[in-house]
Amino acid sequence: MSAPSGAAAQRLRTDADTVERDLAKLVLTVVELLRQLMERQALHRVDKGDLTEEQEERVGMTLMILQRRMEEMCDRHGLRMADLNLDLGPLGTLLSPASSPGSSPAGPPSR
Repeated sequence: MSAPSGAAAQRLRTDADTVERDLAKLVLTVVELLRQLMERQALHRVDKGDLTEEQEERVGMTLMILQRRMEEMCDRHGLRMADLNLDLGPLGTLLSPASSPGSSPAGPPSR
């Protein structure tokens, strides 16, 4: 096996605090991506008229609560919501700019 060419290979940081924070960041990023997908789906269903007013209110409240919990979990692990928007290189960022973390609260869908 040959050694990496160019700059010296970076060492993997494996101290407990770094591993825990990075794992929390990964898990929270996946949860935020799913939250955004659920929010888009809910808005799509509202636009189609698939939900009753009660269902719209329940979905809106659930998304607001999930947004607050996400912010609390980020605080607990020393992260900002913006930290969850991973840079995918040429593909851009993982989370959409229109609903990126912290851009606007997920309120109840309105008609």
